[in-house]
Amino acid sequence: MTDEQTYTVATDGACKGNPGPAGWAWVGEDGHWAAGSIPQGTNNIGELLGLLHAIEDHAHVRHLIVQADSKYAIDTYASWMDGHRRRGWKTSGGQPTKNREILEQLIAVRDARRASGMPDVVLEHVRGHAGHVLNEWADERAVRASKHAAEGRASAWSSHAGQDVLDVSAAPR
Repeated sequence: MTDEQTYTVATDGACKGNPGPAGWAWVGEDGHWAAGSIPQGTNNIGELLGLLHAIEDHAHVRHLIVQADSKYAIDTYASWMDGHRRRGWKTSGGQPTKNREILEQLIAVRDARRASGMPDVVLEHVRGHAGHVLNEWADERAVRASKHAAEGRASAWSSHAGQDVLDVSAAPR
């Protein structure tokens, strides 16, 4: 991949109950993917972790587009996390910021991109469960990961670590 290519990934999170066993995932336009499970989380944690891992795992991609069906994840990254940090990790209403550890990691990966001269990640909102193939695959991976989480397993899997690449020419069955 050259520095000037654009690469698109879709992210998603899933939770069996909320809170409950959670999963996160990203799926790229070429079928590469990663997913992970956490035994106890929320849907928002899954969404944020999908975004975080998508950005971390593509640190070398100059023009990265991340598609998400979560306005929460998009708004947190694009608008809210810096304000929470400026306010000492408080919301605009003065409450402690939820998911602070993940937000700190998101700030760090964003700032690392900027420090290396990379452009900011472009975030695009897509409607979930509306036939968007990459989003459908990200959902399938995140739901599968949440099922592993329901068995008490915290793990991560990736096509870059021996798992099969997905055929993203069509939605999962």
